[in-house]
Amino acid sequence: MHARFEIEGIVEKPDVIGAVFGQTEGLFGPELDLRELQKTGRIGRIEIELHSKNDRTNGSITIPTSLDRVSTALIAASVESINRVGPCSAKVNLDRIEDIREARRKVIIDRAKEILHRWNIESIPSVDEVYKEISDTMKVGKVEKYGPEDLPAGPGLEGAKDIYVVEGRADIINLMRCGIFNTIALEGAKVPESIKKITKERNAVALLDGDRGGDLIQKELLQVTNVKFVGRAPRGKEIEECNCKEINEAIEGKVAVSDLKDGISKPQPPAPAPKKATPPPPPPVPERQKIVVPEAVSQAAKALVGTLEAVLLSEKYELIEHLPVSQLAEKLQQVTGVDTIVFDGIITQRIVDIAADKNIKRIVASRISEAVKPAVNVELITFQNAISPA
Repeated sequence: MHARFEIEGIVEKPDVIGAVFGQTEGLFGPELDLRELQKTGRIGRIEIELHSKNDRTNGSITIPTSLDRVSTALIAASVESINRVGPCSAKVNLDRIEDIREARRKVIIDRAKEILHRWNIESIPSVDEVYKEISDTMKVGKVEKYGPEDLPAGPGLEGAKDIYVVEGRADIINLMRCGIFNTIALEGAKVPESIKKITKERNAVALLDGDRGGDLIQKELLQVTNVKFVGRAPRGKEIEECNCKEINEAIEGKVAVSDLKDGISKPQPPAPAPKKATPPPPPPVPERQKIVVPEAVSQAAKALVGTLEAVLLSEKYELIEHLPVSQLAEKLQQVTGVDTIVFDGIITQRIVDIAADKNIKRIVASRISEAVKPAVNVELITFQNAISPA
């Protein structure tokens, strides 16, 4: 919000700021009081520029705001009503209201057009380049040799910080088909010295068959090498038989050596653990127990069902902000004085952490993520349990 003023006399910046706060105070209640809005961060620092000449003072007022359009227009009209600054007569005129978000959107859109144009010119390969890339991919597949034992190794082993230790040459070839080249093979049940040495120097993952042989080799590796993780093929399958999906699942399901029991990890693929094995954290209140919440909170919850919107309420359950759920996390980091959050969405760990940090007492939403660890000072409530008080 930008306004210009003319004052019949000589004044200083504190005089102008005092007039802005003093002559707008109480016009529309505490909801639109500049001091209260500034405390909650919805009005920013008021900037004053002025210069005096010939017993007159001219200048400008800039007020940053995150209010909605109606509230901003009322604040602008209130500032225009100022008619005195200190002992001097004054006249204030609104210069313009600038939507910084709109200007920012324009800059982003223009930049996106430029990026897309350059991308279309530079990134789309020619037919010759596509043929060459495919041909080069077909050529990559030569198994190399490593160490004095001439162990089979992938072409990406040299210089790689993270490596995969497999059982044989066929395993390496299969991993190369899936785009994994930082590999080395044991080629036997006895662990070669080169394997012992390289696992001390690199971050090594043992990727082994899902059979009895894989169990024995795993025990041997854990005794004489420094592998950090162990991944296993599905039960009864060998790494050389696995497709790329199964190999990726084996890698994603790798187990840290420190977590293994008796030196044996079960073959992969990893599957979602049964609910009874890893139950979700218990909700703050059992589902069967109905929670009595204030009437204002209950009504807010009912009004938000299916809207994908959120409201922020004060300790007296007065509305502080009404906004889309997509903007909730960002807004919570900016505002103060929030006692209760009600929104049509899922309570996530990020929302809980921000609420705990901001001393927000209550979060009411459509449901609670199973991954959430409840905070001691924040009450988590679902719409289903948010009923009116008796």
